[in-house]
Amino acid sequence: MSATLFDRLGGSDRLALIVDDIVDNHLKNPKVRTRFENVDQRKLRKLALEFFSAGTGGPHTYSGRDMVATHKGMNISEEEFVAVIDDILLALDQNGVGETEKAEVLSILWSLKNQVIRV
Repeated sequence: MSATLFDRLGGSDRLALIVDDIVDNHLKNPKVRTRFENVDQRKLRKLALEFFSAGTGGPHTYSGRDMVATHKGMNISEEEFVAVIDDILLALDQNGVGETEKAEVLSILWSLKNQVIRV
């Protein structure tokens, strides 16, 4: 039996570090910073950890709203969507995640595009 993407990302503790770096990267990124500045950071990090865990085969259950409900009315542009993905890939690099795992995460993220960018 092969290890889940969650396990290959390093499990809960390492994923928590990755999520912290993702949020920090978003807060530094002028293209998306305002989307993340005035939200409950603890809740954001908790939900992001749950989301990444659940989406990669980990033990956490995602307790947030679905992607369509979460992003409804936000008018997120493709440029913002790509900036968020770039921030996530940077966080994976910052945490020494391998190319295979990064490609798998990227594939998952792109699969969510139509749920995040609503026309």
